[in-house]
Amino acid sequence: MEGNARVGRVSSAADSAAPATVLVYSHRSEVRDAVRTAVGRRPAADVGPLTWVECTTGDDVIAAVDAGGIDLCILDGEAQPTGGLAVSRQLEQEVTDRPAVCLLIARQADRWLAHWSRADATLPLPVDPLIAPGVVADLLRARVQHPAASW
Repeated sequence: MEGNARVGRVSSAADSAAPATVLVYSHRSEVRDAVRTAVGRRPAADVGPLTWVECTTGDDVIAAVDAGGIDLCILDGEAQPTGGLAVSRQLEQEVTDRPAVCLLIARQADRWLAHWSRADATLPLPVDPLIAPGVVADLLRARVQHPAASW
């Protein structure tokens, strides 16, 4: 080969996308399934692939976040017995470098509660597969750009 010829693979935006771990919390398996299905394994070409962690109790969420490695929590505001709003507020108060938080809300009127709980974003229930990937991708991009931001 001549001096300046280069052999190698052309990289794309998808190749440089960092994997992310997303926790989804709800006591209802159909809600967890709907979130995973709507968002998918790769919500955008420059985000993912995603690894999903499922939690069925608020205590499981706290333990998973304390263990580390979670980039985003998607919490069901209607979860029982501990709602995602309370879990979000607890994470804000107790975890120094908490992951980004997105709350699933059943009523738009509950957005003020999501704000009170310090959530970074909301998604309405039922989860819309046209909206959810964009919200998740934006939150994960922000996390990469500002890893120790105000979350």
